[in-house]
Amino acid sequence: MDFGYFLPLKGIYMRNSFAAFLICIPVSAFAATPQTAVLDVQNMTCSLCSTTIHKALEKVPGVIEARVDYDHKTATVKYDADKTNPSALVKATTNAGFPSTVHSGAQKQ
Repeated sequence: MDFGYFLPLKGIYMRNSFAAFLICIPVSAFAATPQTAVLDVQNMTCSLCSTTIHKALEKVPGVIEARVDYDHKTATVKYDADKTNPSALVKATTNAGFPSTVHSGAQKQ
């Protein structure tokens, strides 16, 4: 059987297959490794404060996840370092009425 007839189509199929492969790769595969920052948060007096801080942090572009611990007065934030940084996280909590500082030695990948 002569497959010479199908050879011109081989390039088209390869290009289409490669294009489909690229479309299927999640955009996150090209993103930077998420960073984690722990903030020491002041003025937390009730559990509702935790909710306010959580919402303020989640509004920051690049924040992937925010967890607020009322008992320890901390917020642990996973974020995309290409889109935000610890200073922006501190600013967000401060603007919400809860000044914070980056916990020493707490920033990690």
